[in-house]
Amino acid sequence: MYQVGNLVKELSDKHGRERESLMPILQGIVQKHNYLTDEAMVEVARELDISAAEVYGTASFYTFLDTQLKGKYVIRVCKTITCSMKGKGDIIHTLEDMLKIKVGETTADNQFSLVETNCIGWCHKAPAILINEMPYTELTPEKVTEIIKDYMQK
Repeated sequence: MYQVGNLVKELSDKHGRERESLMPILQGIVQKHNYLTDEAMVEVARELDISAAEVYGTASFYTFLDTQLKGKYVIRVCKTITCSMKGKGDIIHTLEDMLKIKVGETTADNQFSLVETNCIGWCHKAPAILINEMPYTELTPEKVTEIIKDYMQK
């Protein structure tokens, strides 16, 4: 849990208090705190003079606006048909085996969260994942194993 009142006011001063300011404000909170609390969404609603339901509806629609605490490293596996056809299932199986978690879960040490997400824009180099904001493409089980081992040593 974190306090967000001043951050929401700062982001509202920067982006404005109109409805179209909602996304950059939510992104700014996620960038700073990694996820959106219920209290943060209520504060944004109050600042923009819109309903909390509208804020929550927007936040829960976009997979990059997390509404639950995630691990230090969020692994987003693209779930499009292209990645599926190019071996996404093998990548997920490898990640689940290495991290001992299923899709949608976070490791006990809060280091890794594994989620599926809509297209991340790397269909031409599928299968692809993002770890936080870093893309990894043309993955194989061996390649993803090396990538995760590197993150485990950080």
